[in-house]
Amino acid sequence: MALDQSFIGRSYPPASTYEVGREKIREFADAIGDDNPVYCDPEAARAAGHPDVIAPPTFLTVINLAAINTIVADPELGLDYSRMVHGDQSFQYTRPVHAGDQLRLTTHVEDIMARAGNDFLTVRAEITDADGEPVCTTRAQLVVRGEGA
Repeated sequence: MALDQSFIGRSYPPASTYEVGREKIREFADAIGDDNPVYCDPEAARAAGHPDVIAPPTFLTVINLAAINTIVADPELGLDYSRMVHGDQSFQYTRPVHAGDQLRLTTHVEDIMARAGNDFLTVRAEITDADGEPVCTTRAQLVVRGEGA
């Protein structure tokens, strides 16, 4: 079943605010095996010009995934989750994410296209801080394998 093209252009407002904590940053850095001190040592982060520890570049996946799941779980979209695979992910930062940030995420269905019997869903998230200032734009492309794939 093809994805519903009418979803292109839909926006999903922030459902909540995510407060970035030092411990969450440290846990994420440990999980990806990155021991850069700016991720766990406030003094090292300040020496590098940051107000507190900063998050690794892919940290925002933590909040982005929940927003994406809200879209793909909508039965009207017609997405068979059992056939979905992650195709691509990108992050365009305005500034680094640091401990103490309160982030809000607005998600947009940017594109839906079919190619070689598969559907491709591109989702964009605009992530802002508590003052509404941009922090990062993320894009994720999800591939829904066709019946014969």
